[in-house]
Amino acid sequence: MVSLGTISLTEGAVCALAKAVQTVEQLLARHLFCDWGELDEEDWKRNDFALQNDLSLLSSYRLRDNTMVWILTESDRTRTTVLLPSEY
Repeated sequence: MVSLGTISLTEGAVCALAKAVQTVEQLLARHLFCDWGELDEEDWKRNDFALQNDLSLLSSYRLRDNTMVWILTESDRTRTTVLLPSEY
């Protein structure tokens, strides 16, 4: 399981979630339990390695309206940010 630290959402993520009528809790639960979402096999392995070696973690999820949202947890696990890929 991932430690999330302080959770923040960008303005774009807030708007996208509202438009798709979804809550951030659904996505954070997946990220918390190491379901990295729509990443390829190599990126899943990279996250699994990062989890064990205190590196940053990235998950990618598609909302109901097909909008992509990323969740990024910093390597020191003090902060997790929910954002749109265009906001990275």
